[in-house]
Amino acid sequence: MPLSGGSCATAEQLHTSSSFPRQTHFCPAFNPLRCKQTRRRAAHCGNAVRAHAAQPMQGCRLAGSGSSVPEAVLSNTDLEKLVDTNDDWIASRTGIRRRHVLAEGESLSQHAATAAQRALDMAGIAAADVDLIVLSTSSPDDLFGSACQVQALIGAKKALAFDLTAACSGFVVGLVAGAQFIRTGVYKNVLVIGADALSRYVDWRDRGTCILFGDGCGAVVLTTQEHEQPCSLLGCSMASDGLGQKHLNAMYCGEGMKPLHETHASARGAFDNIFMNGQEVFKFAVRAVPTVVEAALKDASMDKDQVDWLVLHQANQRILDSVAARLGVPSDRVISNLAEYGNTSAASIPLALDEAVRASTIAPGNVLALAGFGAGLTWASAIVRWG
Repeated sequence: MPLSGGSCATAEQLHTSSSFPRQTHFCPAFNPLRCKQTRRRAAHCGNAVRAHAAQPMQGCRLAGSGSSVPEAVLSNTDLEKLVDTNDDWIASRTGIRRRHVLAEGESLSQHAATAAQRALDMAGIAAADVDLIVLSTSSPDDLFGSACQVQALIGAKKALAFDLTAACSGFVVGLVAGAQFIRTGVYKNVLVIGADALSRYVDWRDRGTCILFGDGCGAVVLTTQEHEQPCSLLGCSMASDGLGQKHLNAMYCGEGMKPLHETHASARGAFDNIFMNGQEVFKFAVRAVPTVVEAALKDASMDKDQVDWLVLHQANQRILDSVAARLGVPSDRVISNLAEYGNTSAASIPLALDEAVRASTIAPGNVLALAGFGAGLTWASAIVRWG
């Protein structure tokens, strides 16, 4: 540490110049009895840690699902009035026919709460017994997050609630995170919600993005599994690549520091509309999704032939078809509701899952390969057993 004049301080000078009070420590004399007691305590603690580690991890079970979407619908024909496009062009390139969008007075939190309550009803679990709420979203009603609003709306008074942002991969990441709280014995009942209203950030005159996105919410209840039953989370794999962020984003469009000027001091902060390099995102998806599903299967020590259903992020029908072909999964084993809802981001997987469960397409005991991919860039897969 340099002193005035450019010289270096000695250890004594450093100590005496410090603003902290000097502390003196006296080492006690060696005591053989105390040494033996210390060794006994250490051995006891070591045995306790080994015994805890030897105990099987608590399993989790996917016990219920729910979903909610706005009633207002925007069809491909409606978009013809805004941009140079038509129904055949959109459907042939994306598989999308309609999308649901929030109307005046609706909030994402309300739909998230409805989806959550429906999932709880299916699971037979009261909101008062929920320990944790994970809300995966990129478009909350509140910049600080909407999970606590959902907690209040459903009456989950004892639950910790927080938002998780991983774009279209968010639900899978939230599901894996929520499962860990149960597997480690921290919580018993966890609500994982995927909810997005990206219509708030769509330029309805940008043909490359306005045809894709819709609003919706889906939820799943995780609860403790009976000890003799295997955990429903069989395997997972997750990844990120920030170098690809330039291909899909919605950037903050204000200045780094709000101007301290009389006419701008109260200006509102805002985010830009969604930008997407469609070709690059498409190439990323058809490459990353099969790879991450295969990695999750490996983690589960399973083969793709053991998968009953592919439940993928609903972004583009051509992506769904390409992933299924690479994995060797028949097209009739791929869940798709893209035509009705479009790309609902973090909501797309739980929304598709809930519809398939309620239609008895997905049955208890079925093995599902879930996979999401999107902005960040992020991609994630989980192999789960339903029910």
